[in-house]
Amino acid sequence: MIAAAAAMAALVVGASHAGQTEGALGLWRTPVDGGGLVRIARCGADICGTVVDSPRLRAHPDQRDVRNRDAARRDRPLRGLLILRASATGPDRWGDGWVYNPEDGRTYRGSIERLPDGRLRLRGCVVAPLCRTQVWTRAD
Repeated sequence: MIAAAAAMAALVVGASHAGQTEGALGLWRTPVDGGGLVRIARCGADICGTVVDSPRLRAHPDQRDVRNRDAARRDRPLRGLLILRASATGPDRWGDGWVYNPEDGRTYRGSIERLPDGRLRLRGCVVAPLCRTQVWTRAD
């Protein structure tokens, strides 16, 4: 899911960016794991993404965050796990955030951009140029 996905440190965003959040809200299909589902919703002035479903979760619904680098968090269920957070940085752009990847237990600095065709491009970086990009499609 970036490989479950991952994302963005929160900044307070002014009301001028509030309407720009709408384009990212909803249910999104990731290209990883046969098409995981992530719901993006408002969380204060930012947007946040949580794991909803995946073929692997349907087969094994009690999966936990076992690869988390923080041993105290390894018992968290993957379903419902917060995996991204970002602030509006311009029209159809969110950044200054983070993306968490449950497949490797790492959190990456990240950004999101809504493409002209309506898909979302997510980019997560350890340190540029060590970045990974995924494109998500709307599922709802």
